[in-house]
Amino acid sequence: MDETLTLPAQRVRHGPNPSGRRQVAAWLLVCCALVFAMVVVGGVTRLTRSGLSIVEWQPVMGTLPPLNEPQWQEVFDKYKLTPEYQKVNHGMSLDEFKGIFWWEFFHRLLGRMIALVFFLPLLYFISRARIDRGLATRLVAIFLLGGLQGAVGWWMVKSGLIDDPRVSHVRLSIHLGIAFVIYAAMLWTALDLLTPVRAVVTNSATRRLARYGKGLCALIFVMALSGGLVAGTRAGYAYNTFPLMNGYVIPPEILMLEPWWENFLHNMATVQFNHRLIAWALVLAIPTFWLMSRRTRIGGRARFAAGLLLAMLGVQVALGLTTLLLGVPIPVAAAHQAGALLLFSLALWTTHELSRGDRSNQKDAQKDA
Repeated sequence: MDETLTLPAQRVRHGPNPSGRRQVAAWLLVCCALVFAMVVVGGVTRLTRSGLSIVEWQPVMGTLPPLNEPQWQEVFDKYKLTPEYQKVNHGMSLDEFKGIFWWEFFHRLLGRMIALVFFLPLLYFISRARIDRGLATRLVAIFLLGGLQGAVGWWMVKSGLIDDPRVSHVRLSIHLGIAFVIYAAMLWTALDLLTPVRAVVTNSATRRLARYGKGLCALIFVMALSGGLVAGTRAGYAYNTFPLMNGYVIPPEILMLEPWWENFLHNMATVQFNHRLIAWALVLAIPTFWLMSRRTRIGGRARFAAGLLLAMLGVQVALGLTTLLLGVPIPVAAAHQAGALLLFSLALWTTHELSRGDRSNQKDAQKDA
């Protein structure tokens, strides 16, 4: 028989008072919203092949776009020296160049905005003792990870400015993965702050469900990384049939590269097959998780979050299939990338609720005692 929730609630302190914790949490949620927008804009930038339009990394001076015709011509002339212009966009007009420039500029501008929106309030909260040392250390680590993300972004862009007129899909996936990690760290911390009083979870069924939730978070994260490889290799434009891949369950080209491990990074057939395989795993795992949540005594918020997770899975699968079958239309493909982060968010929220317990569970357990 499972143990029940009998231990007293514990208070998690990250600031001097509840109001201060809510302020810090609200700030982190704003940062999460900006990172979410950054991921979506980054997806559109990739889909429109705009990511190589700015050939220099100028963290400060690059904040301003070209302001007159000579400046526009100067930026355009630099782009003309890139492999992308010479091999893909040769003969592009200045007006056409502006169309791809603005997407990449807005993407970089969002990155700078996130840095400021995160760093300046962090200094304020530390100076006003709104957060304790442990939380401050965590937030500084997130900020440093954001700095690394900027460097990785330029490392990614630089890979497309040498010989091959496209960025490295491996670096693209790393860039996307770091964005997900930063987002997850901020969201989890905000949830900690918004729900500081929790019951200690001793119910073995709830603990098992929480471990399952962590596994789902990891699987969705891997799914996002595989999506980065699909996008970077342009594998979404191949095998636009479902459920078979051009008539095959397993396409014959799946292991055509040598050595064999190269297929998992560079073979379009293998990359898309793996992405589909992980999708099938989630189609099985998330409904199972939801059924388990219905049969386990958990709090109302956790139950509600699990229901939203299941609903979002349906939306994400529909977006993925539409993207595939219609040949990657930009609006649907961008929505599919946004859907991945929404699915990840709901998995994190559900797992957080299960991991930290719920006072309603404790009351139920006390009634049963």
